[in-house]
Amino acid sequence: MNRRQFLRRTAAALAFSALPSYAVEFGDLKKRVGLIGCGWYGKVDLLRLIQVAPVEVVSLCDVDTTMLNDAADLVAARQLSKKKPRTYLDYRAMLKEKDLDLVLIATPDHWHALPMIEACKAGADIYCQKPTGVDVVECQAMLAAARKYQRVVQIGTQRRSTPHLIEARDRVIKEGKLGTIARVEICCYYHMRASGNPPDTTPPANLDFEMWTGPAPLRPYNQWVHPRGWRAFMEYSNGIVGDMCVHMFDMVRWMMNLGWPKTISSDGGILVDKASKANISDTQNVTFDFGELQVIWSHRTWGDAPDPKYPWAAIFYGDKGTLKAGVNGYDFYPAGKTEATLRGEPLFEYDKYPEDKTEKDLERHVASAVRGHMRDLLANVATRGRPVADIEEGCISSASCILANVAMQLGRTLKWDAARGQVVDDAEANRLLRRAYRAPWVHPEPGQV
Repeated sequence: MNRRQFLRRTAAALAFSALPSYAVEFGDLKKRVGLIGCGWYGKVDLLRLIQVAPVEVVSLCDVDTTMLNDAADLVAARQLSKKKPRTYLDYRAMLKEKDLDLVLIATPDHWHALPMIEACKAGADIYCQKPTGVDVVECQAMLAAARKYQRVVQIGTQRRSTPHLIEARDRVIKEGKLGTIARVEICCYYHMRASGNPPDTTPPANLDFEMWTGPAPLRPYNQWVHPRGWRAFMEYSNGIVGDMCVHMFDMVRWMMNLGWPKTISSDGGILVDKASKANISDTQNVTFDFGELQVIWSHRTWGDAPDPKYPWAAIFYGDKGTLKAGVNGYDFYPAGKTEATLRGEPLFEYDKYPEDKTEKDLERHVASAVRGHMRDLLANVATRGRPVADIEEGCISSASCILANVAMQLGRTLKWDAARGQVVDDAEANRLLRRAYRAPWVHPEPGQV
Protein backbone atom coordinates (compact mmCIF):
# COMPACT_ATOMS: atom_id res chain seq x y z
CA MET A 1 0.00 0.00 0.00
CA ASN A 2 1.44 3.39 -0.98
CA ARG A 3 1.25 6.52 1.16
CA ARG A 4 -1.73 7.98 -0.73
CA GLN A 5 -3.75 4.78 -0.35
CA PHE A 6 -2.86 4.59 3.33
CA LEU A 7 -4.00 8.16 3.99
CA ARG A 8 -7.22 7.66 2.04
CA ARG A 9 -8.09 4.45 3.87
CA THR A 10 -7.17 5.93 7.24
CA ALA A 11 -9.39 8.95 6.59
CA ALA A 12 -12.27 6.69 5.54
CA ALA A 13 -11.84 4.55 8.65
CA LEU A 14 -11.83 7.61 10.90
CA ALA A 15 -14.93 9.00 9.21
CA PHE A 16 -16.69 5.68 9.56
CA SER A 17 -15.75 5.37 13.23
CA ALA A 18 -17.18 8.84 13.82
CA LEU A 19 -20.63 7.72 12.68
CA PRO A 20 -23.20 7.27 15.44
CA SER A 21 -23.31 3.69 16.72
CA TYR A 22 -26.79 3.27 15.30
CA ALA A 23 -25.63 3.67 11.70
CA VAL A 24 -22.57 1.52 11.14
CA GLU A 25 -24.01 -1.95 10.47
CA PHE A 26 -24.51 -1.37 6.75
CA GLY A 27 -21.89 1.30 6.12
CA ASP A 28 -21.60 0.47 2.42
CA LEU A 29 -25.35 0.52 1.81
CA LYS A 30 -26.10 4.20 1.45
CA LYS A 31 -29.55 3.82 -0.06
CA ARG A 32 -31.84 6.67 -1.04
CA VAL A 33 -35.11 6.14 0.81
CA GLY A 34 -38.67 7.40 0.54
CA LEU A 35 -41.61 6.89 2.89
CA ILE A 36 -45.28 6.85 1.84
CA GLY A 37 -47.50 7.31 4.90
CA CYS A 38 -45.91 9.42 7.64
CA GLY A 39 -48.14 8.40 10.54
CA TRP A 40 -47.41 6.28 13.59
CA TYR A 41 -45.84 3.13 12.17
CA GLY A 42 -44.37 4.83 9.14
CA LYS A 43 -42.13 6.80 11.48
CA VAL A 44 -41.46 3.73 13.66
CA ASP A 45 -40.27 1.78 10.61
CA LEU A 46 -38.25 4.60 9.08
CA LEU A 47 -36.45 5.53 12.30
CA ARG A 48 -35.50 1.89 12.92
CA LEU A 49 -34.03 1.79 9.40
CA ILE A 50 -32.03 4.94 10.14
CA GLN A 51 -30.71 3.23 13.27
CA VAL A 52 -29.16 0.31 11.40
CA ALA A 53 -27.92 1.85 8.14
CA PRO A 54 -26.60 5.22 6.98
CA VAL A 55 -29.41 5.66 4.48
CA GLU A 56 -30.41 9.03 3.11
CA VAL A 57 -34.13 9.74 3.48
CA VAL A 58 -34.75 12.00 0.51
CA SER A 59 -38.55 11.86 0.08
CA LEU A 60 -41.65 11.76 2.27
CA CYS A 61 -45.28 11.54 1.15
CA ASP A 62 -48.53 12.01 3.02
CA VAL A 63 -51.97 13.52 2.38
CA ASP A 64 -51.89 15.25 5.78
CA THR A 65 -49.67 18.33 5.54
CA THR A 66 -49.20 18.64 9.30
CA MET A 67 -48.12 15.02 9.63
CA LEU A 68 -45.89 15.35 6.57
CA ASN A 69 -44.07 18.45 7.77
CA ASP A 70 -43.63 17.09 11.30
CA ALA A 71 -42.11 13.92 9.87
CA ALA A 72 -39.72 15.93 7.69
CA ASP A 73 -38.45 17.83 10.75
CA LEU A 74 -38.08 14.60 12.74
CA VAL A 75 -36.16 12.84 9.98
CA ALA A 76 -33.83 15.82 9.54
CA ALA A 77 -33.03 15.66 13.24
CA ARG A 78 -32.37 11.92 13.22
CA GLN A 79 -30.60 11.10 9.96
CA LEU A 80 -26.85 11.43 9.53
CA SER A 81 -26.88 14.17 6.91
CA LYS A 82 -29.34 16.32 8.89
CA LYS A 83 -30.92 17.17 5.53
CA LYS A 84 -34.67 17.73 5.35
CA PRO A 85 -36.39 15.37 2.90
CA ARG A 86 -38.47 16.58 -0.01
CA THR A 87 -42.20 16.38 0.69
CA TYR A 88 -45.02 15.21 -1.57
CA LEU A 89 -48.80 15.07 -1.25
CA ASP A 90 -49.19 12.45 -4.01
CA TYR A 91 -47.15 9.25 -4.08
CA ARG A 92 -47.23 9.26 -7.89
CA ALA A 93 -45.27 12.49 -8.02
CA MET A 94 -42.71 11.11 -5.58
CA LEU A 95 -42.22 7.86 -7.49
CA LYS A 96 -42.10 9.66 -10.83
CA GLU A 97 -38.66 10.97 -9.83
CA LYS A 98 -37.32 7.39 -10.07
CA ASP A 99 -34.44 8.26 -7.75
CA LEU A 100 -35.25 5.99 -4.80
CA ASP A 101 -33.51 2.74 -3.94
CA LEU A 102 -35.91 1.81 -1.16
CA VAL A 103 -39.55 2.76 -0.53
CA LEU A 104 -41.36 2.22 2.76
CA ILE A 105 -45.18 2.03 2.63
CA ALA A 106 -47.12 2.59 5.86
CA THR A 107 -50.45 3.91 4.66
CA PRO A 108 -53.87 2.64 5.79
CA ASP A 109 -54.48 -0.85 4.43
CA HIS A 110 -56.64 0.23 1.49
CA TRP A 111 -53.69 2.21 0.14
CA HIS A 112 -51.03 -0.54 0.14
CA ALA A 113 -51.45 -2.09 -3.29
CA LEU A 114 -51.32 0.82 -5.75
CA PRO A 115 -48.23 2.58 -4.28
CA MET A 116 -46.43 -0.74 -3.88
CA ILE A 117 -46.99 -1.69 -7.52
CA GLU A 118 -45.89 1.76 -8.71
CA ALA A 119 -42.76 1.54 -6.53
CA CYS A 120 -41.93 -1.77 -8.24
CA LYS A 121 -42.28 -0.10 -11.62
CA ALA A 122 -40.06 2.77 -10.45
CA GLY A 123 -37.25 0.30 -9.70
CA ALA A 124 -37.29 0.50 -5.91
CA ASP A 125 -37.06 -2.27 -3.36
CA ILE A 126 -39.84 -2.11 -0.80
CA TYR A 127 -40.81 -2.47 2.84
CA CYS A 128 -44.60 -2.62 3.01
CA GLN A 129 -46.66 -2.80 6.16
CA LYS A 130 -49.00 -5.71 6.65
CA PRO A 131 -51.42 -6.82 5.39
CA THR A 132 -50.23 -6.87 1.81
CA GLY A 133 -53.56 -5.92 0.23
CA VAL A 134 -57.06 -5.21 1.43
CA ASP A 135 -58.51 -7.89 -0.86
CA VAL A 136 -57.13 -11.15 -2.26
CA VAL A 137 -56.65 -9.96 -5.84
CA GLU A 138 -54.67 -6.96 -4.59
CA CYS A 139 -52.37 -9.41 -2.80
CA GLN A 140 -51.96 -11.45 -5.97
CA ALA A 141 -51.24 -8.35 -8.06
CA MET A 142 -48.62 -7.13 -5.58
CA LEU A 143 -46.82 -10.48 -5.71
CA ALA A 144 -46.97 -10.47 -9.50
CA ALA A 145 -45.47 -6.95 -9.63
CA ALA A 146 -42.63 -7.84 -7.27
CA ARG A 147 -41.67 -10.84 -9.38
CA LYS A 148 -42.12 -9.14 -12.77
CA TYR A 149 -39.92 -6.18 -11.85
CA GLN A 150 -37.52 -8.32 -9.76
CA ARG A 151 -37.88 -6.26 -6.61
CA VAL A 152 -36.97 -7.31 -3.08
CA VAL A 153 -40.05 -6.82 -0.88
CA GLN A 154 -40.27 -7.25 2.87
CA ILE A 155 -43.71 -7.25 4.54
CA GLY A 156 -44.05 -5.84 8.06
CA THR A 157 -44.85 -9.14 9.78
CA GLN A 158 -41.91 -8.66 12.10
CA ARG A 159 -42.64 -11.56 14.43
CA ARG A 160 -40.33 -13.42 12.03
CA SER A 161 -37.51 -11.10 13.18
CA THR A 162 -38.38 -10.97 16.89
CA PRO A 163 -35.35 -12.22 18.85
CA HIS A 164 -37.19 -14.10 21.59
CA LEU A 165 -39.57 -15.71 19.09
CA ILE A 166 -36.66 -16.87 16.93
CA GLU A 167 -35.29 -18.42 20.11
CA ALA A 168 -38.63 -20.10 20.86
CA ARG A 169 -38.78 -21.55 17.35
CA ASP A 170 -35.21 -22.83 17.53
CA ARG A 171 -35.14 -24.11 21.13
CA VAL A 172 -38.65 -25.56 21.35
CA ILE A 173 -40.24 -26.30 17.98
CA LYS A 174 -37.16 -27.15 15.89
CA GLU A 175 -35.71 -29.29 18.69
CA GLY A 176 -38.96 -31.28 18.84
CA LYS A 177 -39.76 -30.51 22.46
CA LEU A 178 -43.47 -30.25 21.65
CA GLY A 179 -43.63 -33.60 19.88
CA THR A 180 -46.53 -33.85 17.45
CA ILE A 181 -48.36 -30.52 17.12
CA ALA A 182 -51.97 -30.92 15.98
CA ARG A 183 -53.51 -27.69 17.25
CA VAL A 184 -52.37 -24.10 17.60
CA GLU A 185 -54.62 -21.49 19.16
CA ILE A 186 -53.97 -17.86 18.23
CA CYS A 187 -55.84 -15.02 19.86
CA CYS A 188 -56.28 -11.35 20.65
CA TYR A 189 -58.34 -10.15 23.58
CA TYR A 190 -57.33 -6.48 23.55
CA HIS A 191 -60.21 -4.03 23.95
CA MET A 192 -59.09 -2.29 20.79
CA ARG A 193 -62.32 -1.86 18.84
CA ALA A 194 -63.46 1.76 18.81
CA SER A 195 -66.60 2.34 20.87
CA GLY A 196 -69.04 5.20 20.60
CA ASN A 197 -70.74 7.14 17.84
CA PRO A 198 -68.88 10.38 17.12
CA PRO A 199 -70.62 12.77 14.73
CA ASP A 200 -69.53 13.17 11.14
CA THR A 201 -67.74 16.45 10.54
CA THR A 202 -65.89 18.42 7.88
CA PRO A 203 -62.36 17.09 7.30
CA PRO A 204 -59.59 19.25 8.80
CA ALA A 205 -57.89 21.70 6.46
CA ASN A 206 -54.57 19.85 6.69
CA LEU A 207 -56.07 16.60 5.31
CA ASP A 208 -56.91 15.86 1.69
CA PHE A 209 -59.73 13.45 2.55
CA GLU A 210 -60.58 12.74 -1.09
CA MET A 211 -57.03 11.48 -1.71
CA TRP A 212 -56.92 9.75 1.68
CA THR A 213 -60.03 7.78 0.68
CA GLY A 214 -58.61 6.95 -2.75
CA PRO A 215 -60.06 3.70 -4.13
CA ALA A 216 -62.18 2.99 -1.03
CA PRO A 217 -65.87 3.94 -0.72
CA LEU A 218 -66.27 7.58 0.25
CA ARG A 219 -67.65 7.61 3.79
CA PRO A 220 -68.51 10.81 5.63
CA TYR A 221 -65.49 12.05 7.58
CA ASN A 222 -65.40 11.70 11.36
CA GLN A 223 -62.68 11.87 13.96
CA TRP A 224 -62.06 8.11 14.00
CA VAL A 225 -60.91 7.98 10.40
CA HIS A 226 -57.65 9.89 10.77
CA PRO A 227 -55.21 9.36 12.30
CA ARG A 228 -55.12 5.69 13.33
CA GLY A 229 -58.85 5.11 13.85
CA TRP A 230 -59.55 3.92 10.31
CA ARG A 231 -59.30 0.27 11.39
CA ALA A 232 -62.79 0.67 12.88
CA PHE A 233 -64.19 0.44 9.34
CA MET A 234 -64.15 -2.46 6.90
CA GLU A 235 -64.01 0.02 4.01
CA TYR A 236 -60.35 0.67 4.87
CA SER A 237 -59.23 -2.56 6.55
CA ASN A 238 -60.08 -6.15 7.33
CA GLY A 239 -60.88 -5.53 10.97
CA ILE A 240 -59.04 -7.20 13.82
CA VAL A 241 -58.45 -10.36 11.78
CA GLY A 242 -56.57 -8.29 9.19
CA ASP A 243 -54.75 -6.28 11.84
CA MET A 244 -53.88 -8.71 14.64
CA CYS A 245 -54.59 -12.24 13.44
CA VAL A 246 -52.30 -11.77 10.44
CA HIS A 247 -49.31 -11.32 12.79
CA MET A 248 -49.95 -14.44 14.87
CA PHE A 249 -51.05 -16.57 11.93
CA ASP A 250 -47.93 -15.55 10.01
CA MET A 251 -45.78 -16.33 13.05
CA VAL A 252 -47.24 -19.84 13.29
CA ARG A 253 -46.72 -20.43 9.56
CA TRP A 254 -43.09 -19.29 9.85
CA MET A 255 -42.34 -21.31 12.98
CA MET A 256 -43.89 -24.49 11.55
CA ASN A 257 -42.96 -23.97 7.88
CA LEU A 258 -46.57 -23.97 6.68
CA GLY A 259 -47.95 -22.81 3.34
CA TRP A 260 -51.60 -22.20 2.48
CA PRO A 261 -54.40 -23.67 4.61
CA LYS A 262 -56.62 -26.17 2.80
CA THR A 263 -59.89 -24.78 4.15
CA ILE A 264 -60.94 -21.69 6.10
CA SER A 265 -64.10 -21.22 8.14
CA SER A 266 -65.20 -18.40 10.42
CA ASP A 267 -68.09 -17.23 12.57
CA GLY A 268 -68.80 -14.18 14.69
CA GLY A 269 -69.80 -10.59 14.09
CA ILE A 270 -70.90 -7.61 16.16
CA LEU A 271 -72.34 -9.49 19.12
CA VAL A 272 -71.84 -7.09 22.03
CA ASP A 273 -71.15 -3.47 21.01
CA LYS A 274 -74.06 -2.92 18.62
CA ALA A 275 -74.30 0.83 19.28
CA SER A 276 -70.86 1.76 17.98
CA LYS A 277 -70.24 3.43 14.63
CA ALA A 278 -67.49 0.83 14.03
CA ASN A 279 -68.51 -1.87 11.54
CA ILE A 280 -65.76 -4.44 12.24
CA SER A 281 -66.51 -7.55 14.30
CA ASP A 282 -66.16 -7.46 18.06
CA THR A 283 -66.13 -11.27 18.25
CA GLN A 284 -64.75 -13.72 15.72
CA ASN A 285 -63.44 -17.28 15.48
CA VAL A 286 -61.52 -18.67 12.51
CA THR A 287 -60.29 -22.18 11.72
CA PHE A 288 -57.37 -22.42 9.31
CA ASP A 289 -57.28 -26.14 8.51
CA PHE A 290 -54.00 -27.56 7.17
CA GLY A 291 -55.16 -31.18 7.26
CA GLU A 292 -53.46 -32.77 10.24
CA LEU A 293 -53.06 -29.40 11.93
CA GLN A 294 -55.63 -26.77 12.81
CA VAL A 295 -54.72 -23.18 13.59
CA ILE A 296 -57.64 -21.58 15.39
CA TRP A 297 -58.04 -17.83 15.87
CA SER A 298 -60.26 -16.10 18.42
CA HIS A 299 -60.74 -12.44 19.22
CA ARG A 300 -63.01 -10.60 21.58
CA THR A 301 -62.90 -6.86 22.20
CA TRP A 302 -64.81 -7.35 25.45
CA GLY A 303 -64.42 -9.50 28.56
CA ASP A 304 -61.24 -10.90 30.07
CA ALA A 305 -58.40 -12.81 28.43
CA PRO A 306 -58.16 -16.50 29.44
CA ASP A 307 -54.46 -15.97 30.23
CA PRO A 308 -53.69 -12.35 31.24
CA LYS A 309 -49.99 -12.89 30.43
CA TYR A 310 -50.83 -13.83 26.84
CA PRO A 311 -53.74 -11.70 25.61
CA TRP A 312 -52.26 -11.58 22.07
CA ALA A 313 -50.44 -14.80 21.41
CA ALA A 314 -50.08 -18.26 19.90
CA ILE A 315 -50.39 -21.40 22.02
CA PHE A 316 -48.84 -24.50 20.43
CA TYR A 317 -50.21 -27.79 21.77
CA GLY A 318 -48.07 -30.90 21.31
CA ASP A 319 -48.22 -34.36 22.82
CA LYS A 320 -44.97 -33.60 24.70
CA GLY A 321 -45.66 -30.07 25.85
CA THR A 322 -47.16 -26.63 25.32
CA LEU A 323 -45.56 -23.43 24.05
CA LYS A 324 -47.07 -20.02 24.70
CA ALA A 325 -45.57 -17.24 22.59
CA GLY A 326 -46.34 -13.56 22.14
CA VAL A 327 -44.72 -10.17 21.77
CA ASN A 328 -43.91 -10.00 25.49
CA GLY A 329 -42.18 -13.37 25.80
CA TYR A 330 -42.57 -17.13 25.60
CA ASP A 331 -43.00 -20.03 28.03
CA PHE A 332 -42.51 -23.75 27.38
CA TYR A 333 -44.27 -26.28 29.61
CA PRO A 334 -43.38 -29.99 29.29
CA ALA A 335 -46.42 -32.25 29.34
CA GLY A 336 -47.84 -32.60 32.83
CA LYS A 337 -45.81 -29.68 34.24
CA THR A 338 -47.29 -26.45 35.63
CA GLU A 339 -43.97 -24.60 35.68
CA ALA A 340 -42.23 -23.41 32.53
CA THR A 341 -38.80 -24.93 31.94
CA LEU A 342 -37.85 -22.49 29.16
CA ARG A 343 -38.66 -18.80 29.03
CA GLY A 344 -37.81 -15.84 26.87
CA GLU A 345 -38.32 -12.08 27.03
CA PRO A 346 -38.20 -9.19 24.56
CA LEU A 347 -34.80 -7.76 23.68
CA PHE A 348 -34.35 -4.13 24.72
CA GLU A 349 -31.26 -2.45 23.30
CA TYR A 350 -31.13 0.86 25.11
CA ASP A 351 -27.33 0.68 25.35
CA LYS A 352 -27.06 0.74 21.55
CA TYR A 353 -30.16 2.82 20.81
CA PRO A 354 -30.84 5.18 23.73
CA GLU A 355 -33.29 7.16 21.61
CA ASP A 356 -35.71 4.24 22.00
CA LYS A 357 -36.34 5.38 25.58
CA THR A 358 -37.83 8.71 24.60
CA GLU A 359 -39.27 8.24 21.09
CA LYS A 360 -42.95 9.13 21.05
CA ASP A 361 -45.40 6.22 20.54
CA LEU A 362 -42.65 3.63 20.05
CA GLU A 363 -43.59 0.10 21.11
CA ARG A 364 -40.27 -0.39 22.90
CA HIS A 365 -40.59 -4.16 23.23
CA VAL A 366 -40.99 -4.41 19.44
CA ALA A 367 -38.17 -2.05 18.39
CA SER A 368 -35.52 -4.79 18.18
CA ALA A 369 -37.84 -6.84 15.96
CA VAL A 370 -38.32 -3.97 13.51
CA ARG A 371 -34.56 -3.40 13.41
CA GLY A 372 -34.05 -7.09 12.72
CA HIS A 373 -36.60 -6.92 9.92
CA MET A 374 -34.78 -3.95 8.40
CA ARG A 375 -31.40 -5.71 8.65
CA ASP A 376 -32.85 -8.75 6.91
CA LEU A 377 -34.29 -6.57 4.16
CA LEU A 378 -30.99 -4.77 3.57
CA ALA A 379 -29.02 -8.01 3.51
CA ASN A 380 -31.33 -9.37 0.83
CA VAL A 381 -31.28 -6.13 -1.13
CA ALA A 382 -27.51 -6.64 -1.35
CA THR A 383 -27.77 -10.27 -2.49
CA ARG A 384 -31.09 -9.94 -4.40
CA GLY A 385 -32.43 -12.74 -2.22
CA ARG A 386 -35.82 -13.33 -0.62
CA PRO A 387 -36.25 -11.72 2.82
CA VAL A 388 -37.73 -13.60 5.76
CA ALA A 389 -41.13 -11.94 5.24
CA ASP A 390 -40.97 -12.00 1.46
CA ILE A 391 -44.00 -10.68 -0.41
CA GLU A 392 -45.17 -14.23 -1.15
CA GLU A 393 -45.25 -15.12 2.55
CA GLY A 394 -47.06 -11.87 3.27
CA CYS A 395 -49.62 -12.65 0.58
CA ILE A 396 -50.35 -16.11 1.99
CA SER A 397 -50.89 -14.80 5.52
CA SER A 398 -52.81 -11.69 4.45
CA ALA A 399 -55.05 -13.42 1.90
CA SER A 400 -55.84 -16.22 4.36
CA CYS A 401 -57.10 -13.64 6.86
CA ILE A 402 -59.11 -11.87 4.17
CA LEU A 403 -60.65 -15.23 3.23
CA ALA A 404 -61.63 -15.69 6.88
CA ASN A 405 -63.78 -12.58 6.64
CA VAL A 406 -65.29 -13.82 3.38
CA ALA A 407 -66.10 -17.15 5.05
CA MET A 408 -67.80 -15.36 7.95
CA GLN A 409 -69.75 -13.13 5.55
CA LEU A 410 -71.01 -16.11 3.54
CA GLY A 411 -71.47 -18.41 6.53
CA ARG A 412 -69.65 -21.38 5.01
CA THR A 413 -66.28 -23.08 4.81
CA LEU A 414 -64.06 -22.09 1.90
CA LYS A 415 -61.79 -24.61 0.18
CA TRP A 416 -58.77 -22.84 -1.26
CA ASP A 417 -56.98 -23.81 -4.47
CA ALA A 418 -53.55 -22.23 -4.04
CA ALA A 419 -52.38 -23.11 -7.55
CA ARG A 420 -55.32 -21.32 -9.20
CA GLY A 421 -55.67 -18.61 -6.56
CA GLN A 422 -59.41 -19.24 -6.19
CA VAL A 423 -62.01 -20.75 -3.91
CA VAL A 424 -63.05 -24.18 -5.16
CA ASP A 425 -66.55 -24.41 -6.66
CA ASP A 426 -67.83 -21.17 -5.13
CA ALA A 427 -68.53 -18.40 -7.64
CA GLU A 428 -69.99 -16.09 -4.99
CA ALA A 429 -66.87 -16.34 -2.83
CA ASN A 430 -64.62 -15.75 -5.83
CA ARG A 431 -66.49 -12.54 -6.65
CA LEU A 432 -65.64 -11.33 -3.16
CA LEU A 433 -61.90 -11.77 -3.75
CA ARG A 434 -61.91 -8.37 -5.47
CA ARG A 435 -63.39 -5.21 -3.95
CA ALA A 436 -64.97 -2.56 -6.13
CA TYR A 437 -62.71 0.47 -6.61
CA ARG A 438 -64.02 4.01 -6.53
CA ALA A 439 -63.46 5.88 -9.79
CA PRO A 440 -61.10 6.99 -11.20
CA TRP A 441 -58.90 4.43 -9.43
CA VAL A 442 -58.51 1.10 -11.24
CA HIS A 443 -58.14 -2.19 -9.40
CA PRO A 444 -54.79 -3.89 -10.16
CA GLU A 445 -54.87 -7.30 -11.79
CA PRO A 446 -52.09 -9.91 -11.47
CA GLY A 447 -51.70 -10.30 -15.24
CA GLN A 448 -51.68 -6.56 -15.96
CA VAL A 449 -49.22 -5.01 -13.50
